[in-house]
Amino acid sequence: MSFADGFDHNWILRDGHHSETTLAAIATSPLSGRTLSIYTDQPGLQFYSGNFLRPSGADKSGASYAKHSAFCLETQHFPDSPNHPHFPSTILRPGERFESQSVFEFGSQPS
Repeated sequence: MSFADGFDHNWILRDGHHSETTLAAIATSPLSGRTLSIYTDQPGLQFYSGNFLRPSGADKSGASYAKHSAFCLETQHFPDSPNHPHFPSTILRPGERFESQSVFEFGSQPS
C-alpha cells in the first residue's frame, strides 16, 4: 500500500483540460447490484480508501464504519499543479471564470 495505509492517489484521466465530459470510473457492488458511473471534464480522479475511518459509534442501522469500509472518488486537477509547469494549469486570473462538470450516475444491475 502506501504511507497512508491505503489509497489516497490521483489517477490521470487525460493530459489536459477538455470541454467534453467522458467516463472516468465505474464502481459496482456485487452484493447489491448497485452501480456508480462518474463522468467528468477534469483531468484527474482522486481515489481515497477510507484510510482513517475508525469505529466510533454506529450509523442509524446500527452498523459501525471500520477502516477501509468506504471510499471517495473526487474529480479534480492534479495535486500540486501550480508547482509543475507540465501539469494542466489551475491558475485562475482575476476576471476569469472556472467551470467544470462532473456527473455521478447511480444505477443497478442484476446481482
